[in-house]
Amino acid sequence: MSNGTHYEVLARKYRPQTFSELAGQEHVSRTLQNAIDSGRVAHAFLFTGARGVGKTSTARIMAKTLNCAEGVTHEPCNVCPQCIEITKGTSTDVFEIDGASNNGVDDVRDLRDNIKYLPSHSRYRIIIIDEVHMLSTNAFNALLKTLEEPPEHVKFIFATTEPHKLPVTILSRCQRFDFKRVTLPKIISRLREIAEKEAVTVTDSSLALIARKGDGSMRDSLTAFDQVLAYCGNTVSDEDVSALLGTIDRRLLAEISSAIFGGDTQGVLAGVKQVDLVGYNMRQFCQELIEHFRNLLVIRSVKKPEEILDLTAAELDELQKQSLNITALDIQRRLTLFIKAESEMAYASFPRLIVEMALLKAALLAPLVPIQELIEKIKTLETAAVHTPSLPWEAARAVSSPVPQHKDSHSAARDLPSNTAAAATKPTPSAAGYTDWGSFVAFVNEKDRQLGSVLEHGSPLKQQNGLIEIGFPAGSYYLTAAQDAEFIADVQKLACTFAHGETTIRVKSIETGLVDAPLSLAEKKKSDAEQHLEELRLEVENHPVIKEAERVFGCRITDVREF
Repeated sequence: MSNGTHYEVLARKYRPQTFSELAGQEHVSRTLQNAIDSGRVAHAFLFTGARGVGKTSTARIMAKTLNCAEGVTHEPCNVCPQCIEITKGTSTDVFEIDGASNNGVDDVRDLRDNIKYLPSHSRYRIIIIDEVHMLSTNAFNALLKTLEEPPEHVKFIFATTEPHKLPVTILSRCQRFDFKRVTLPKIISRLREIAEKEAVTVTDSSLALIARKGDGSMRDSLTAFDQVLAYCGNTVSDEDVSALLGTIDRRLLAEISSAIFGGDTQGVLAGVKQVDLVGYNMRQFCQELIEHFRNLLVIRSVKKPEEILDLTAAELDELQKQSLNITALDIQRRLTLFIKAESEMAYASFPRLIVEMALLKAALLAPLVPIQELIEKIKTLETAAVHTPSLPWEAARAVSSPVPQHKDSHSAARDLPSNTAAAATKPTPSAAGYTDWGSFVAFVNEKDRQLGSVLEHGSPLKQQNGLIEIGFPAGSYYLTAAQDAEFIADVQKLACTFAHGETTIRVKSIETGLVDAPLSLAEKKKSDAEQHLEELRLEVENHPVIKEAERVFGCRITDVREF
């Protein structure tokens, strides 16, 4: 200001003065204008929304509309004394109060006393309280009665970013208007208008960076634009804007994402190095990367992404080109990695390392085979199985399936030759003596399961007419149980019945692993099962269908079980 003139910042210089200039809040403007035109103006309004979206500006426009010398119309004239005073903030009938610094009960009492008087030269006394949620509980209570039954010449307009902090009693007495975050295209359009008025040369991509810095706030965007003009003058370059505002060039994000999907680890780490060279915060970079991948995911997931994403037409077109050969699942898998990395960076000592690890994982992710493709391959295998030998476990089940039982002995006899019908009706053990150890143990099991379970672990050392010698492992539980006199007596009694003759039972101790001793039924059953499972495993491994499945799915057999 070497010429002594006062510089007015853009946010103040281009503050909306009419409802038509209020960008992004058309729903509020239309409702208020309709209320004014129909004479249905409430006595108290509550404007809520994020910072810099036009709440206080709308309150001033509303005040000018109600007190304009031209009459109560849906747009102020902005040339009459009342409008000019309100614009400058010098009106004696419009009070703008900061709720943060005037939040006591005494402040509200003074206000309540002042509004009793008629306006000096306007239609209404208008009370605008910004950040009204900052008022104390006592202050709200002092305001409540006046708010419920205000004088006819008084209008209240409250503005807040945190409406949930207001008492319900206050909320219920106000007409509430929720202000939206201003969309990116609307902010860019407004910045373009201002740039033309200020004779500034700037590209749309630079304006997009500035608008994005505002994060939905028109005032914050204008403040950022002011900062850019102070640095660049009337000619603004993309590089200067990116460096000044500390934003990542979206071209760099595109290059890094392309390297990720291309598996280019060299390009990925080079991109991180570039981010670090410009001194950009790694966590902020990770957040912008998450936002970039989120945009890609939305584009690949919905038919009309422009209705979901807050992007310019050029940005949307560029992202659509990037996502052409990428599936939503590919994007989602990598997005999960970045979200996890961002949360880990909050307390990390090496944020760059965390980002690099996440990006390398994303670049080296193995591609997933689509489920439909797997289904088609399975169908192919099923078709191939029709022309190949049956699967080994099917044959095993057929062999192990029990022979269907006849309903009675008469039907069984009918199915046998006539000379064997009598034998089939009533099988009897051989009278010559006991020769089949397995049959004897099965007979004992039918009569006494407890005795049979011990005999299953015994080895038949001798099987002669009138003598059965059974060996049990030395020191085992089964030897102790078999040496019991009562056990021997019970088994001997059953042996006599089975052999139809006097039979002696003798129990001996044998050393474990004795070569000459025959296997017990339990050992033989275990040995047979192991052998059967090994044969089944070999059949499975060599079966053509299984080999094809291993080739298609890139897997191998680790275990074979029979159910």
